[in-house]
Amino acid sequence: MKVGIFGINTGACANPEVAAKVAIQAESIGFESLWTAEHVVLPDPREAPSPADPETPFLHPSTLLAYIASVTKTIKLGTGITLIAQRNPVVLAKEMGSLDIISSGRLLLGVGAGYLHQEFSALGIDFSSRGARTDEAIEVMRALWTQAKPEYQGQFIRFENIQAQPRPTRPAGPPVIIGGMSPAALRRTVTHGNGWYGFALDADTTKKVLENLEIAKSRYERDPALGEISISVTPPAKPTKTMMDEYAALGVDRFIPILASNDEQSSLSYLDIVGRELF
Repeated sequence: MKVGIFGINTGACANPEVAAKVAIQAESIGFESLWTAEHVVLPDPREAPSPADPETPFLHPSTLLAYIASVTKTIKLGTGITLIAQRNPVVLAKEMGSLDIISSGRLLLGVGAGYLHQEFSALGIDFSSRGARTDEAIEVMRALWTQAKPEYQGQFIRFENIQAQPRPTRPAGPPVIIGGMSPAALRRTVTHGNGWYGFALDADTTKKVLENLEIAKSRYERDPALGEISISVTPPAKPTKTMMDEYAALGVDRFIPILASNDEQSSLSYLDIVGRELF
């Protein structure tokens, strides 16, 4: 099983010097990937469904990952997840394509529709259209990455007679990994995703979601070029080898514990503890 670490851009790692030390140590231990969290803004005062206090720092994912790419060589760099319904996908295709080039093809592009309505309101984006925007954004990015003469005519984005160079390192662009447990997210995984990402899910919940994903596979057509759906999960508790084996038995390909990062020393110590436990 591949093992990643979630939270390389928040907590103590909101300090880029700490993030760099964590990234270098994670790579040396043998972790496969590092993953960012994302929120552009948080409601103040905190109110549902916000996942964090308003003062919680989140460095911009692609900015931090570009920095991390410069101090590492092999570890993969994942967005867990990028809220693409909040973005202009033409700009995002350039942003993430550039990150893929800077990292020599190490980007894993986790995406999702988002759920924090206060964030959409602050950005001036219709919350109810986030699902349709997410589907379209994936299609737009892939058109810009793969088509010789990019063209797209959608509900929110339309273009033709343009080029967006340079292209990502891989002909199909970076792998797109879909986050979320809703029927729409699982349908999106089948129709648009190279993989699926479940966040803070215990083994029982993961099992149920994967059963629903199998149902979605039987209902929706999948492009064979997308390949097999890789399964990534972040557990809700401190990881153990037994826990990881339980997820592996369910068909999970990538296990992504959350970094305990109160400060630099605790972050580095936690990596050592988890590495000894899981490897």
